[in-house]
Amino acid sequence: MKPKYKEIIDEIMDEIEASLKDPKGVTNHQRRLAFSLSLGMVTLLEAYLDKLGVLKPGAKINHLWLKKKRENAKKLISSQMISNADNIKNFDRILDAGFEIENERNEIAYGIKVSENVLNEKINLFLSLKKELEND
Repeated sequence: MKPKYKEIIDEIMDEIEASLKDPKGVTNHQRRLAFSLSLGMVTLLEAYLDKLGVLKPGAKINHLWLKKKRENAKKLISSQMISNADNIKNFDRILDAGFEIENERNEIAYGIKVSENVLNEKINLFLSLKKELEND
């Protein structure tokens, strides 16, 4: 992973670890987790596409794209690639994970407290995707 991506992922992992170790629980980190997981999802996707050599130089993926229907998200992300998104292994699954992380992002970041279960599910989804993409 390139240093520009690694630095961001390391910071996100620090926030996840701090939230999981906090005796007050992960809900004490709710807003920071919402922003961190959103940024982390985009960073993982950009790093993965860059690793595959299909991300255009200087391209950026907007986190809001991941909230859209899969086909619309795929079109928007494809505009940042030199190849068709349909050629990327497990791309639909990656988009589905992105949607799950982004779907309630604003409610978690700006709304009332959510359950620890909701936050733990999002953390586990992110960690699972991170492991999968880094080992691919």
